[in-house]
Amino acid sequence: MEIRKYKDEDLEEMISIWNEIVEEGIAFPQEDLLDMESGAAFFASQSYTGVAEDEGRIKGLYILHPNNVGRCGHICNASYAVDSSCRGLHIGEMLVTDCLEQAKKLGFKVLQFNAVVETNIHARHLYERLGFTQLGTIKGGFRMKDGHYENICPYYKEL
Repeated sequence: MEIRKYKDEDLEEMISIWNEIVEEGIAFPQEDLLDMESGAAFFASQSYTGVAEDEGRIKGLYILHPNNVGRCGHICNASYAVDSSCRGLHIGEMLVTDCLEQAKKLGFKVLQFNAVVETNIHARHLYERLGFTQLGTIKGGFRMKDGHYENICPYYKEL
């Protein structure tokens, strides 16, 4: 498995994986699906977009960007997506680890996750195992696809 910066030829697979998470409606705040044009613009606009490639196939990806501007511009944010057929293979851990390295290289001082859904136990355990600290709980901070609200748990890690 290689974690590397994305290339334009990866976009179709990346968009498919990203849209799968959006359609599930249980983790990403986005509701609109990406097409080739909007996906190309979205991934190109990030500070860094990384992919997990194995045997010529994209199995996961992440986006990294500032969480805010100006005096808070040293804090970054990231999102991770793993193809559902590849979950449980520790691809997420490889993506987060690479993201932490890329964030440092880009000069960020903190990686913060604003909206980890409380019921996303696998992600929460991974972040905690990698040294992230939970900042608290925001009651009803995430509207699930079926319309009910779940709590979110912000996390951060100093780089």
